[in-house]
Amino acid sequence: MQNHQLELAPKTDHPEPSNTLQRKLKARHLTMISLGGAIGTGLFLGSGPAIHNAGPGGALVAYSVIGIMVYFIMTSLGELATFMPVSGAFSTYATRFIDPALGFAMGWNYWFTWAMTLAAELSASTMVMKFWFPHSPSFLWSSLFLVVLFLLNYLSVKGYGEGEYWFSFIKVATIIIFLIVGVLMIFGIMGGAPIGFKNFTVGNAPFAGGFMATLGIFIAAGFSFQGTEIVGVAAGESEDPAKNVPRSVRSIFWRILLFYCLAILVIGLIIPYTTSSLQGDTVMVSPFTMVFKKAGLAFAASAMNAIILTAVLSAGNSSLYVTSRMLYAMAQDGLAPRFFGKVNKRGVPILAVIVTSVVGMLAFFASFFGDGAVYTWLMNSVGVTGFIFWLGIAASHYRFRKAYIAQGYKLSDLPYRAKWFPFGPIFAFILCMIVLLAQNYRAFLSHPIDWGSVIAAYLGIPLFLVMWLGYKFIKKTKVVPLDKCEIDFEEHRNVQ
Repeated sequence: MQNHQLELAPKTDHPEPSNTLQRKLKARHLTMISLGGAIGTGLFLGSGPAIHNAGPGGALVAYSVIGIMVYFIMTSLGELATFMPVSGAFSTYATRFIDPALGFAMGWNYWFTWAMTLAAELSASTMVMKFWFPHSPSFLWSSLFLVVLFLLNYLSVKGYGEGEYWFSFIKVATIIIFLIVGVLMIFGIMGGAPIGFKNFTVGNAPFAGGFMATLGIFIAAGFSFQGTEIVGVAAGESEDPAKNVPRSVRSIFWRILLFYCLAILVIGLIIPYTTSSLQGDTVMVSPFTMVFKKAGLAFAASAMNAIILTAVLSAGNSSLYVTSRMLYAMAQDGLAPRFFGKVNKRGVPILAVIVTSVVGMLAFFASFFGDGAVYTWLMNSVGVTGFIFWLGIAASHYRFRKAYIAQGYKLSDLPYRAKWFPFGPIFAFILCMIVLLAQNYRAFLSHPIDWGSVIAAYLGIPLFLVMWLGYKFIKKTKVVPLDKCEIDFEEHRNVQ
């Protein structure tokens, strides 16, 4: 087959159809939406149990390794999203470049992941509120915040993007202030005598529990980084995806890795990992709040808790956004009921928003089973599904690049090209698989086996396989050949 020279379609000033999503997101929106979706309870609340279980060194290693893996996931996604910017990114890519059955399973898996994340964020919001109102019912706060998030998603995508921009700006500014205060405390400039590195030698620190304990933190670290891939979904509503998506991909990962690793380091240096308050069952007070209290800033601790609430609601808002867009895209591709593909006059798929909001009511069970237990269970069950769709992104990118070459196209024509191919997607795929299989090995070693923990940790795997293989059996789908016309690059190339 002869080489083809790709030309990006020119922009037009024609109004967008009323029954489609609207391209209103700017570059700053994309960057902050993805950043805001990743900075939430995983950092503000989940970092404490991670440090307590694996020690400060173990938590730092786990977050760093997962961060490197996410870097390769993001570069893979950047190449795909700039070439084919669609709201149902992961489902569409798997369908076009691997197998329609895999696309079906990927789409519903992604929807389930973020629907459960919405529930987890609502559960976390009740814990934050109990910092001020310890005897208030969880049901009250879950209901209130679910209504707020639902109303926010009635706005146009531009309104949503602007709101998330400022939410994320507050979170980023807070982390920077936290890091400055933490460094001042470590060197004794603020909050008393210098702390130094003494907490890295407490007990079995810095690696409490050894290698296996560190491996056990990988799933929590993965949950923390989930949300970086939102830029792939939002690309379908970006004004100029060929420029905005690569810009977001190049900048966002290093910011997140910097914030996460430095925050884990500061917490580990200031708070001994043996501190009981770091345990997941007492997550009502985050490690960030504990650091400010230790610095003697009682008012700042309360203010930090308010900022944590902002972060939680922001992450929940992103959850509702991406789930509604995924349902919309799958409906357009015939992988979900057609009514999910309907949008209101502002370009919002409102029926998809309603269905996901109903699923978010799972957070209400926090008032019956205990806030910490429900949050931890939801975080574990969602964490495994996140690694599954990361697997799908890596595999889709690998197949995309191979098919692109097989059909005679030039790599120089790609709007954005991922570096380190094929090492990047292969490394990410292998590491995701290892974490999936080994994430909760401790449950199998207990006597008797802790089947409740096993189910919570691995439930996403059989559900994914049932959807994938079930659809494949019913629809008789086949793997898309790389060198055949089923992958039509001219049809699906980047249209701005």
